[in-house]
Amino acid sequence: DDQIERERAAQHLAGGCCALAAIYLMGKFYVANAGDSRAIIIRNGEIIPMSREFTPETERQRLQFLALLRPELLGKEFTHLEFPRRIQPKELGKKMLYRDQNMNGWAYKKIEEDDLKFPLIYGEGKKARMMATIGVTRGLGDHDLKVFSSNIHIKPFLSCFPEVRVYDLTQYEHCPDDVLVLGTDGLWDVTNDREVAGVVMEVLTSYEPNDPCRYTMVAQELVVRSRGVLKERGWRLANDKLGSGDDISVFVIPLGGPGNYT
Repeated sequence: DDQIERERAAQHLAGGCCALAAIYLMGKFYVANAGDSRAIIIRNGEIIPMSREFTPETERQRLQFLALLRPELLGKEFTHLEFPRRIQPKELGKKMLYRDQNMNGWAYKKIEEDDLKFPLIYGEGKKARMMATIGVTRGLGDHDLKVFSSNIHIKPFLSCFPEVRVYDLTQYEHCPDDVLVLGTDGLWDVTNDREVAGVVMEVLTSYEPNDPCRYTMVAQELVVRSRGVLKERGWRLANDKLGSGDDISVFVIPLGGPGNYT
C-alpha cells in the first residue's frame, strides 16, 4: 500500500485494487485476503471457505467505530449510525430503529437533526456502499478517492491489512480432484460456492488424473460460465440471468497429485 502511494506521487498513478494471495510453506497453505475476492477448498466434494469478503456490511462495526473516534472524517455530510432507511425531516422527534458500532441487533432512538445526515453505510448486499461511494472496505491504493463532489477522503476507512487463514495439507490425504479455487468478485457475483464445486467436479472427471491441463480447463470453464453468452439483452447465463459484468480472474490449484489418487 505504501509502494502504491509512492508511485502515485512519483508517476501520478491513481486507483486501487483488492488482493487475494495464497502461499505454500512447510506443508501449509496460507491464504490472505483484502477485498471482495474469495478462496475455497474443494476436498472430496466438501467446500471449505478460506476467506471472507470485506464489504461495508461485513465490516460495519469497524467502520462505525473509526467514525465514532474520528468524526471529522465524516465531514458534515455523514452519520456513523445505521438506520433501516433514510430518515426524512418530517420524522424529527419520532422513534426509529438504529444500530451503532457496538450493536449486532437493533434498538430504538429518538430522531435528532444529526440523524438526517447520510449514513456512513447504506444499502444491502452487493448494493451496500460506504459513504455512497465504494463497496469494498479493504484493499490497496485508492489514496485519492473522495466522496463525489466533496473533499471527504475515503482512504482512512480502507484497510490494507488482510485476513489470513491457514490450511494444513498434512492433516488429510488429497487426491487430484481436491483443489484450491481463487477467484475475483466477478466470479462470485453470479456463481455460488456449490455451483463452483459442481463445475470443478464436472470438468475434472472428463480428464485423466495425471493430465496437467485439467485444472486450467476448470478455470477457463468457470470464467466462461460466469461471463455468459452475449445476446441482444447483454451477457446472459444459461438460466437467462445477467452474466458478470466485472473482471473475472480464476486460479485452480491442485492439492494432491496422481500419486495420491485412490
